[in-house]
Amino acid sequence: MAASTAGLLIGLTLTWLLHRYQHARVQLTPGAPAPAGGPLISVIMPARNEAHNVGRSVPALLAQTYPNLEIIVVDDKSTDATPQVLAEIAARNTRLVVVPGVPLPPGWRGKPHALAQGVAVAYGEWLCFIDADTFAGPELLAAAYTAAMAHSADLFTILTNQRLGSFWEKVVMPVVLSGMAFGFPPDRVNDPRRPDAVANGQFILIRRSVYDAVGGHAALRGSLVEDKALAENVKRAGYRLLLADGRALADTRMYTSLAEMWEGWTKNMYLGLQDRLWLLFFGGFVSLLGALALPAWLLAALIWLARGGGAPAAMVMVEALALWAAVLYARARVARGLGISGWYALSLPLGAGIFGAMMLTSTMRVVTGKGVAWKGRIYT
Repeated sequence: MAASTAGLLIGLTLTWLLHRYQHARVQLTPGAPAPAGGPLISVIMPARNEAHNVGRSVPALLAQTYPNLEIIVVDDKSTDATPQVLAEIAARNTRLVVVPGVPLPPGWRGKPHALAQGVAVAYGEWLCFIDADTFAGPELLAAAYTAAMAHSADLFTILTNQRLGSFWEKVVMPVVLSGMAFGFPPDRVNDPRRPDAVANGQFILIRRSVYDAVGGHAALRGSLVEDKALAENVKRAGYRLLLADGRALADTRMYTSLAEMWEGWTKNMYLGLQDRLWLLFFGGFVSLLGALALPAWLLAALIWLARGGGAPAAMVMVEALALWAAVLYARARVARGLGISGWYALSLPLGAGIFGAMMLTSTMRVVTGKGVAWKGRIYT
């Protein structure tokens, strides 16, 4: 009984802690006027085997209402139809500059190298890094630049709306995104007095002068989580970092299958949390609770009650159900916020189990020196 009551209190506390940070205070909204006379913004997109995305994401950039843009796409040695798709778009719109990527030099990771190649041919006073799987609404650049100016930001980054299509995306991604919101709450990231720093590589807008001052991508050439590393360099140097909610103006579909999620998140999780091992272990512990302890607790109470446990067993069952209710309510809100059915809250044990397994796998691959795989490259 005492253990059950303690578990209820601990579980309710963890549920509150994990769900109190969900949204950034600064929000981008449709309707932002395109600023007249704004500086040139160089939009740089790295593309490696992104034929299924660039046919939509690149035209979306070319349709921006912000008037003073150059669009640069770096084809990072793609082995699919990405070069052909980009060539077709460039033939219809001369504003698109396609940079054929060069082989990866020793010591460099793929994405930092691709972005550095784009920066090398860019002329903008501001640089915007955007992923090929991020689809910009027409007012995104105008709204982002206006907000960056209003908040005196040197690096402005946003949380995008995550599109979830397959069953596995809807099961796993809500758990992962809640973990990220807990690990890097926007209020702490945006507080210049705190060291917390993170950027979303799906969309980063940064002053060129600040980018150069912190060494650009050359300073983080070996990083597989270059967005976080760039944010850390910017904030550590005393510049203003701002994380905003841009879900109304940008969509991203990061992964389309369980295999893609496994590859992507096993790359990101451990590497992104090497300086926060406590968070890695905490995430694994909470995932284990969600995947195993909650169902086992309720099942044990039901078995005890069926075997004549009486009032004590009934009380344990009520406490287990109370915690389940709180958890499912919180998870249903997360699900609805991501545009999926609240019934996916019931998949928490499965999603949490996969999340925990990805964290463990990522940790073991890096600790043992086996490295991580990403887009056909092995990094150790």
